[in-house]
Amino acid sequence: MNSQNLWKERYLGYINETQKYLRYIFNGHLVFVMVLVLGGLAYYYSDWVKTLDGDFPAEWIMAVVFSILVTRSPINTFLKEPDTVFLLPLETKLKSYFNNSLRLSWVMQGFILLVVLIAFIPMYTKVTDAGGRDFGIILAVLLILKFVNLIIRWNVLKYQDPSVSHWDSLIRFILNGVMLYFVCSGANILFALITMLILIGLYMYYRSAAKDFVLKWERLVELENKRMNSFYRIANMFTDVPHLKGKVARRKWMDWLLSFIPYGEKSTYTFLYARTLLRSNDYVGLCLRLTIIGSVILSVFMNIWAHLIVVFLFLFMTALQLLPVWKIHEWKVWVSLYPLPAKMRESAVIKIISYFLLFEDLVFSIVLLVNGEWMSALAALVLGLVFLVGFKIYATRKIKNF
Repeated sequence: MNSQNLWKERYLGYINETQKYLRYIFNGHLVFVMVLVLGGLAYYYSDWVKTLDGDFPAEWIMAVVFSILVTRSPINTFLKEPDTVFLLPLETKLKSYFNNSLRLSWVMQGFILLVVLIAFIPMYTKVTDAGGRDFGIILAVLLILKFVNLIIRWNVLKYQDPSVSHWDSLIRFILNGVMLYFVCSGANILFALITMLILIGLYMYYRSAAKDFVLKWERLVELENKRMNSFYRIANMFTDVPHLKGKVARRKWMDWLLSFIPYGEKSTYTFLYARTLLRSNDYVGLCLRLTIIGSVILSVFMNIWAHLIVVFLFLFMTALQLLPVWKIHEWKVWVSLYPLPAKMRESAVIKIISYFLLFEDLVFSIVLLVNGEWMSALAALVLGLVFLVGFKIYATRKIKNF
């Protein structure tokens, strides 16, 4: 078997698979909304940058953000479940296959680092008066760090104990952050070199310790499925994705939320979809993540129009990603056997999603209020209520076309 041909076949298959859904994702309406929102944020971001002075902790912010991006180093292996049987005996002949996976992962994640660095350029330049040479050095350090982190991650994946992966991520996050702070703050290059040597030493240790370990094929396939499911969840907002697999977790500590739903025939679908959203990792986790990220961004901006753009953007993204919950029970016969009108099911889904959106909007308003932006808080609350009205009209039409 030629491992190079196998990797090329898997890579081309991945490209074809993603392109099939990307044409639905980047349709005219979404591109228009993205351009409008990103253009507005860029405008207010430039105004915000003008208010910064030399005391603003730009170096710390960049160090933390880049440390997260560098530490998180998923590897595109393109492995499938049958590989745990058919490729397992050929593990020793797949070195070039996995080397190609590492190189591709480095290029793709390096591009993301470049985009984020470009976004940070106005802020960093305003605070530190940095020039092109400084950004070239930062980019080079980021690419080197990303490569080192990827090969460390690859060796750690050979460990059987999952706690090793957690501790490794924490250690790398701290080391990456310290080194990036030294680089961004213009500290003595010796400090950055010492940190880099520690990272290289960590890599040497893992490589030596894991040299006799075999690949954990089930773990690699699980991570690859998780990575693809993240893409499929986004694509599922725009078209049916038969490959999408969700996970369900029992969350007993959230049961008190269900107590607000009145007991009775009219609440049948409301209870069903409320329980579905609370137990599904794909929805409740997504809503919480978007709420936290949106709150952090709102804390940074000081302009009321920027606040409204951020609130609208995150409510829009949350609504789009929660709406596919309608299709979760589509192929379950017992749901169709309920002696209830179909219109009741539609109303229940829209109502439950509206509660999630209202919760998110209230959190955004509270964050703005705590920051002393009471006008923005009031405007965000009003915008959220208006958005809910528009969402109900849109959702009613969308569900009929599912």
